[in-house]
Amino acid sequence: MSKPESIIRIRDLRKSYLTGKVSVEALRGVNLDVPKGEFLSIVGPSGSGKSTLFHIVGGLTPPTSGEVVVAGRNVSTVGDAGRTELRRSSVSFVFQKFNLLPNLTARDNIKTALFISGLPTHFEGELKNVLELLGIAGRLDHKPSEMSGGEQQRVAIARALATRPAILLADEPTGNLDTANSLAVLGILRDLNRRLGQTILMITHNTEAAEYGDRIVHMRDGLIVETSTTA
Repeated sequence: MSKPESIIRIRDLRKSYLTGKVSVEALRGVNLDVPKGEFLSIVGPSGSGKSTLFHIVGGLTPPTSGEVVVAGRNVSTVGDAGRTELRRSSVSFVFQKFNLLPNLTARDNIKTALFISGLPTHFEGELKNVLELLGIAGRLDHKPSEMSGGEQQRVAIARALATRPAILLADEPTGNLDTANSLAVLGILRDLNRRLGQTILMITHNTEAAEYGDRIVHMRDGLIVETSTTA
């Protein structure tokens, strides 16, 4: 059986920052392949390089050197405009802080993402199914202040998926949630991966949360030190 197509391919990825006059190596030669449809968890302590890797894959910051191909686009060479197009067309983000526009309803928060991506703002087809799966179809006319943290994160996930991204990037998506809501959100992410074949890359410091993925990449000091599969 042939291996699944890699939707993310990383070769000898390096990233350095200047802190004053000191160069800090955040990534020191990372190699990684993520097959299409995989739910990959990346874990590591603070300063391990996982957030830097996340930002480069998402087109939020350029690498110092190496090759990074995301959804067929070489983000190592495309420049700012190319990375902006990657974020508009191929990747979406879910963050620890829900980042919903407070004065808009859930419906309008989702519509805003569709409008920015130049897509129709109708809730139909796959998006309608996603809303049902997330359990927020009845909360669309509520503003963030009228929803629980778990509901707000579900809206944030719906907004991220509304544009039908090739890759969903989740940065500590349960960091602001209690245990019950954390488990619910992680279960939803796994369902989205299983039912829709959604490729998900999640960074977390929580090893129990990481177990919801298909595979766990462990990072330390800017390197991948171990890769394991989950049950």
